[in-house]
Amino acid sequence: MLNWSIISEMKKVDVRERILGGILGLSVGDALGVPIEFAYREELKEDPVSEMIGYGYHNQPPGTWSDDTSLTLCTVESLCNGYDLEDIANRFLRWFKEGYMTPYGVAFDVGKTTRVAISRLKHGFSPKESGLTDELSNGNGGLMRILPVAFFVQNMNIAEQMRITHEVTAITHAHPRSLIASGIYVQIIIGIMENLDPETALLRAKKIAMDFYRDEPFARELKHFDRLFSENFMNLPEQEIFSDGYVVHTLEASIWCFLNSGSFEEACLRAINLGDDADTTGAVTGGLAGTYYGVKAIPERFLRKLAKAEEIFGLVEKFFESLYK
Repeated sequence: MLNWSIISEMKKVDVRERILGGILGLSVGDALGVPIEFAYREELKEDPVSEMIGYGYHNQPPGTWSDDTSLTLCTVESLCNGYDLEDIANRFLRWFKEGYMTPYGVAFDVGKTTRVAISRLKHGFSPKESGLTDELSNGNGGLMRILPVAFFVQNMNIAEQMRITHEVTAITHAHPRSLIASGIYVQIIIGIMENLDPETALLRAKKIAMDFYRDEPFARELKHFDRLFSENFMNLPEQEIFSDGYVVHTLEASIWCFLNSGSFEEACLRAINLGDDADTTGAVTGGLAGTYYGVKAIPERFLRKLAKAEEIFGLVEKFFESLYK
């Protein structure tokens, strides 16, 4: 069992460091996982990744991040000017059509549900109508980009926090299960921003979720999060943690890696080496660990290779200033 009180006392993290750490941590986790997306866990056990490598599955240079980071940065840029759902959705369209907020001007690794939803936006659907609502559309494409919303809504009441979280998620992923997953993640991040340790932040998110989602259409979906909310979740063996693209599995895997690590680097490397949807597991874990440990905890060797690291840093500084001006 990790002693979180000792870890927390090792370095006090201020708000700016947490926000920078969260967004840059997400980008680093994404980029670490891109070359080994869809790799088998057994292969990675024999030859685990510990550095920012390149090429691999997507044939991209080291430090290349994917749609996880692109859509997160689209959201960050939009939220610098306040909350405007139409503007966020339009930036998603620009990403898809123009390569806006990409490392090298081209969108790649676009998820099926995200692709369909953005096509619907292109054909005139509003962002409140574009997201897919069927049960088979519960991939992790809404969860992977929701992190900046947590920073934006932190000081609002719970109802407003959840409304904005759900609306932004539902641009692409509008099934209640996906909305709950984003809601839980955002509440964990808010707990971390309130200086809670990881286990306490998860307990806080559980209490809020069990209360907020007690009515339909959410109540029937809560059972899918029973394992995450169980007392023994942190102690599950790795072979029982799944790292595919299903939103519940991504949320579980990321939180499990975060809870069972003592540093940003350990959490991210544990996440990506689970294999399969390595970039998104890495991104979601990187957002958690980066927010908790702060930007100074992200190894410099990762940041030096991260594509457009200076631009991301500058954008997040702008975001921070817009929140705390």
